[in-house]
Amino acid sequence: MTAHAVREIVQTFETIDRDKLRALSERGRADPSVVKTVRAKTIAEGRRFRHLNYVRNLDAHIVDEPPALLGDDTAPNPTEALLAALGTCVAVGLQANAVARGWTVRGITIESEGDINITSVWGTGDLSEKPVGLTAVRLKAHLDIDGASPDELDALVAHAAQWSPVLNTVQNPVSVTLARA
Repeated sequence: MTAHAVREIVQTFETIDRDKLRALSERGRADPSVVKTVRAKTIAEGRRFRHLNYVRNLDAHIVDEPPALLGDDTAPNPTEALLAALGTCVAVGLQANAVARGWTVRGITIESEGDINITSVWGTGDLSEKPVGLTAVRLKAHLDIDGASPDELDALVAHAAQWSPVLNTVQNPVSVTLARA
């Protein structure tokens, strides 16, 4: 993204409604045992490695591979989509907590990067013993928030990391099953 595009986003940044956030937070405190099941459906489009992902009643979210991985390069690949979901979840937590504290959010940018060995080629390439998947992920939060000291911003970042559902899913073991339907 160009510096000009970032400036345009910051200039049009709209914060969330603090009262609605407070009401949502109160509902969470009122019944902390609520568990919601979220769903997605992934359909192989038939164009190489391009997939259509459906969530709720939204238009398809496309995931593809770059040409070096035999894709059409029309969308992020699965690992990039994971990094985007991770960065988005952290950004949501930063914004919600800054607003809850009465600070003015002018902009939030999360830079995400991860290291992955792709030589196994989805189990068809080098199958020697090595970690499969991301072995390290690095996030950097660029915050343009008024009303907070540098120490408060550091505490905000730590708090968002502690309570980010996607960050915790990536960081901690989670039960996952895959079976033929």
